[in-house]
Amino acid sequence: MKMPDLPPPMVITQPHQLKLLVAELEQAGRFALDTESNSMYAYHYQVCLIQIATDARDVIIDAVELRELAPLGELLAREDIEVTMHAAENDVLLLHRDFGWTFGNLFDTLWGARILGWSHPGLASILKQRFGIALDKRMQHTDWGKRPLSPEQLAYARLDIHFLLPLRDEIERELRAAGRWEEAQEVFEELRSIRWKEKAAPSFWRLPGARDLKPQQQAVLQALFAWREQRARQRNVPPYRILHNDLMVALARDMPRTLEELHRFPGFPRRFPPHLARKLLHVIRQGRRARPPAYPLRNGGQRLDEAALIRYDALRRWRTEKARARGVEPDVVMTNSKLMSIARANPSDLEALQALGVLGPWRVRTYGPDILAVLDRVNQE
Repeated sequence: MKMPDLPPPMVITQPHQLKLLVAELEQAGRFALDTESNSMYAYHYQVCLIQIATDARDVIIDAVELRELAPLGELLAREDIEVTMHAAENDVLLLHRDFGWTFGNLFDTLWGARILGWSHPGLASILKQRFGIALDKRMQHTDWGKRPLSPEQLAYARLDIHFLLPLRDEIERELRAAGRWEEAQEVFEELRSIRWKEKAAPSFWRLPGARDLKPQQQAVLQALFAWREQRARQRNVPPYRILHNDLMVALARDMPRTLEELHRFPGFPRRFPPHLARKLLHVIRQGRRARPPAYPLRNGGQRLDEAALIRYDALRRWRTEKARARGVEPDVVMTNSKLMSIARANPSDLEALQALGVLGPWRVRTYGPDILAVLDRVNQE
């Protein structure tokens, strides 16, 4: 299929334009939505674009130029207006963080496709396979916070939403035919309940290879990590643009002492500013003298109950078999966090399982008896 000859999308930058759009969306009763942020270019990243498609046209809201978007947020919260998104979780989180918005009626085409067992449910794959449209991969790494926006950026942004409504309708038909509509509605309800929560401060322990270092090397890594975070915040750039994770772990492991050693270090940037190179050596020296950090406890410092772990492993095995039989990924059946909550609580009947609040009515009815059978078998062993 050849890309249709589409007129340029309207770009909204003024309050009166937004007011007219909201009235149009209210009349339409449904629309598709996506966002673009500048997370690859800023430490304090933000929603930069909000793309919207109705059955009639595509519109792009410039959320850098126009930040007063309350009328749109009020519309999103309504239960009688359906919003279609693809991979909605991150968009829901960012829109809640930046604007305080919540969703009253949401359809996620990614989750619909995953529930149906589509082998390649990513939007780029779907657009190519089902609509014959290839996305411009160059735009995946573009700076959405920079102005003015290029025609290529606008074209890429509109393709993220242009086909979502016909895709949504196709997925609904298949979900209903497969008897999976109620399951999908339960997933969509969970997505609507997502809220942004401030995360714990970034930790060097999350870096690949951090736990394999010796204690004093971990102290150096901790010092390098803290310096990188501080500089990234000050310059408002992503931490990896200051120092890549793998290079930082390697520096902590080898702990170079001189500028000569640093510049000979594999992977060290040739154009690294001299004053920052000297600062880096100073930070490494500080780490060499620092007390090694205490090894972090998992699960909030709570010791995992051995019996709960046995139940958890048994539930995971059951889930793997159930997913294989259905032809879906394991987390479509149930996520690890849900399984762990069930394993900890060890419910003995469906009422107790429902009372945990981690499963909706469909999952309790569909999987509850199997879950209780697994728990009963493990508890008797």
